[in-house]
Amino acid sequence: MLATATDALRTLAPPAGDRHGPLSPLLVTLTVVTGLVDAFSYLALGHVFVANMTGNVVFLAFALVGASGFSLAASLAALCAFAVGALVSGRMAVRLGGRRGRQLAGSTALQALLMAAALAVGWSAADPGSGTTRYVLIVLLGLASGVQNGTARRLAVPDLTTTVLTLTITGAAFDSRMAGGTGSRVGRRGLSVVAMFVGALVGAFLVLHVSRPLGLLCALILLVPVAVSSAHLSRAHPAWEQPV
Repeated sequence: MLATATDALRTLAPPAGDRHGPLSPLLVTLTVVTGLVDAFSYLALGHVFVANMTGNVVFLAFALVGASGFSLAASLAALCAFAVGALVSGRMAVRLGGRRGRQLAGSTALQALLMAAALAVGWSAADPGSGTTRYVLIVLLGLASGVQNGTARRLAVPDLTTTVLTLTITGAAFDSRMAGGTGSRVGRRGLSVVAMFVGALVGAFLVLHVSRPLGLLCALILLVPVAVSSAHLSRAHPAWEQPV
């Protein structure tokens, strides 16, 4: 138990000289954002994810066979927007020359702008889950999530992909001492699961009981300090800025 708590603490407050510097806690914050936006998209935009693309592939299959509540167009829009966002993130990484702090700052700033646009659209619409507004929101949030996930891939911080938890949970079990492994880093991996759970929990509560676009506001509030702090911390060209 102590080792698990220590592992989680070192993720949230990395020791001096850590190979990934402040990137770990910043990516945990982005994992919370994932939970917030997917809660909004699934509950307010109608059975579609904007960050977890595995779900959309499954939903696409459901829609093709006529399952009720699933939209072929919505799933395709989310998949395409996400792919474009990841492509943009890749181009940004090339232009920034591999500097991880600048990559995170630039991509998160772009993500925040897209989130702000989605928030404005969501709050100005009488029903954000219908008509053209629905697809505008899916595209904006899909682009933002693609940018985030492309950046997480580029940063390559272990167990902090900000979206894909299947491999994280698998690793926690597969690498455990019970399975004959050397240690599962369950504190770090569990923190990713908890972060997304908390984001989804708060997002779902806001959509169902307060105001549907309010979850997007919470996501934006988290994105801004990530962008600002990563830009500030990378100015001195620290060692963690360099590619892994």
